[in-house]
Amino acid sequence: MQWILFMLLLFINSMEMLLQNRRKKQASAGLFENCTGCVMCSEDNGCIACQQRLFLLIWRDGIRQYGACVHACPPGYFGLRGQEVNRCTKCRSPSCESCFSKDFCMKCKEKFYLHKGKCFSACPPNTTAQPSTRECQEMCEMGPWSEWSPCSNEGRTCGCKWGSKTRTREVVRSTKEEVLTCPALLESRKCRMRKHCPGEKPGTIKKTKREKKQKKQKADSLACT
Repeated sequence: MQWILFMLLLFINSMEMLLQNRRKKQASAGLFENCTGCVMCSEDNGCIACQQRLFLLIWRDGIRQYGACVHACPPGYFGLRGQEVNRCTKCRSPSCESCFSKDFCMKCKEKFYLHKGKCFSACPPNTTAQPSTRECQEMCEMGPWSEWSPCSNEGRTCGCKWGSKTRTREVVRSTKEEVLTCPALLESRKCRMRKHCPGEKPGTIKKTKREKKQKKQKADSLACT
């Protein structure tokens, strides 16, 4: 009787081991189906290295890590090409659907708006939401700045120590109400001028100043008589 029980237990254990091995083989076969394009593939972790031009996508499931080779990275990732391996790198912002780099988003997920590479739940001040594109558009769209003007002082471009130069820009697109909130259209800054004008001798400036002073003194004396 004991011998029969022993044989029965041995048979049950053998069947359990056979079923476990079968499940493992089925899981391995299913995993290797995803090894298309792999140069190296692991039974436990999937792709480790990919063929040229493909991207290695790695994700976690609990404590385990899996890899697959893809032609294009999925939403929330961007392709980063390297000398040894091309990787799908995750966008830093969880509200970003596609990004150019880790910190520069190109398209946001639903309920978020894109503005200067970032995703916002509400558009920043001086911008308005565009539902069709899910982007924040500047209320005043400004044109580029012009080149700085020559450094001058009261119309003169030389002969003084300090002067100023300016640059301008135009409003490309705006409504009448928004013009009042547009940024500055004119900028100026201090600049250093050439002390001596071309062809002018250093002593000429001193002489001119002395002559002006003498004329002023003469005019004052005449006014007193």
